Parts: sequence; C-alpha cells; structure tokens
Amino acid sequence: MDIHSAVLTGNLEAVKQHIEAGTDINQKEAMSGSTPLMSAATFNKPEIAKVLINANADLSVKNNDGGTALHTAAFFGRIEIVQLLIDAKADKTIRNNYGATARETVMVDFDQMKPIYEMLIQQLQPMGFTLDLNELQKSRPVVAMMLQ
Repeated sequence: MDIHSAVLTGNLEAVKQHIEAGTDINQKEAMSGSTPLMSAATFNKPEIAKVLINANADLSVKNNDGGTALHTAAFFGRIEIVQLLIDAKADKTIRNNYGATARETVMVDFDQMKPIYEMLIQQLQPMGFTLDLNELQKSRPVVAMMLQ
C-alpha cells in the first residue's frame, strides 16, 4: 500500500512503516499535487497529520493550486490539524495561486463557497471524504481567528 492510500484509509501503522522505510513523505500525488500531509488534512486524519509533522514533513510544499497543508486544513475547517500546523511553525504568509493566504481562504463568505464544498463532497465521497457543512460553517471563523 503506497503512502497516499495509507493516509486516505487512515492506516496509521502503514504510514509509520513508510516513514521508517524512508519513503519520501513529501511526494505529491498526480491529480491534485497533494502531499500525504495535505491528504491527511483533507480527509481529517489528525493522528496521521501529527505523525507526518513529527517526521519533518515539509510544511511549505505547494499543491497544484499553490496551497500548502495549512491552506488545506484551513479550507476544510480542520481545527485540530490547523493547530498542529501552527504549533509546528507553518508559514501563515504563503499565498496560493489565487493570491490568498490560508486565513484568507476562510474569510470568503460561506454562501459563496458552499457550491465548491458541495462539489468537492460529491467528488471525494467515493474515497471516504466527509464534510459536515453546518460544522464547517461554524469552524471557519474559528480557523480565521487561529490564523491571525
């Protein structure tokens, strides 16, 4: 099982085995350019995110949209992972390809973003993705405050 599959399925032991075996934990998957840490943020796997951060995952690597793991965690309202990244000194000033910092991605009006979230839910659900839009609406202002 490759490291990306291990992250998506929440297989912490397999992720640890990859780290011990010297697998490149910053390798990007082809479709979105996400690193395992970004996937852990997307799929809300804080325990895997913590292991990857502790294994010195590069926090400034960008995906195809120019976003970092912090952008990803913020965008999906993953409060616990945002905190892990802040504690690990992730750079809050990095801008994605649209010119937005991680904080700015959650400052956009929720109603404006809702169709994008709904599309992502539809696309990623087959891979085990879940996102409660009511919870997300509540967590976005919290994340924005955390990233000030």
